[in-house]
Order: sequence, then C-alpha cells, then structure tokens
Amino acid sequence: MQILRRKPLNPSNLPDTLAEGHSQAVLVQGGNWVLMSSQVGVDSSGELAGPELAEQTDAALDNVEQLLTGLGGDLSRVVMLRIYLAESARYDQHVVMEALKHRFPVAPPAATWLIVYGLAEPEWLVAFEAEAVLPAFTENG
Repeated sequence: MQILRRKPLNPSNLPDTLAEGHSQAVLVQGGNWVLMSSQVGVDSSGELAGPELAEQTDAALDNVEQLLTGLGGDLSRVVMLRIYLAESARYDQHVVMEALKHRFPVAPPAATWLIVYGLAEPEWLVAFEAEAVLPAFTENG
C-alpha cells in the first residue's frame, strides 16, 4: 500500500501567495503522477463556456476536476498549476485568483502564471495545465 503525503509549503521568508490562491511549493511523497494537457473554458462538445474570463475559468477548472474524478481523485490532489492568461485578460487576473481561492480553499497547489499573446483560439482567455498526485490509479471512465 502506497502512502501519499502532500504538504503545501509557504515559508515566511517568501512572499505570501495564499491570497492569490496558490502555495509557493508542494512537497509530495508517494502516489501516482497525473500530468494534464491544458484545459480551457469549453464544454465536452468543444463549445466555449462564454466570452467572459470568469465563465471560461470556471469551465476550465471543471474540466480539470472531471479528469481527476474519472481517475478516482478530486481537486485536492492537484499539486501544481500552470496558468496561461491571454494578454487581453492581463488586468483581470483577480478573477482567476478568486476562482482558485474558491476551488482550493485549503492547501492550494503551487502555481506558475504566464501572460501569453494568445491561446490556440482567439476567443480563449485562460488555460490551466495541472499536475496531480493520486494515491492509487483507478480509471472510472
């Protein structure tokens, strides 16, 4: 039996990133890694969730959660996020931060934020790459 340990690290000698919805680092021992392709704000048929950053953020995080649920996990298993924000949404980062604080209220994952000129489709505003650790691999879907 594998023992999974996941410990968010937020040392006092580094800036406080908890207010932004993520930890400085996450220490992981044991478990199975899940590496996700970027998830954007579209539904299962590929339709855009809406033109607003909040709608796309929620849909993209729903997609991350659905992938993990299909493997017997949930968002609490996410240890790293890479957040790609389109230049056109640069000044709305607070929308994504609020969503992260809501979805990861305890022990948030580490994160890297990147402002990019654009994503694969011009209407896409945000994309999330997630890394998660599951205690055991099970595939429900």
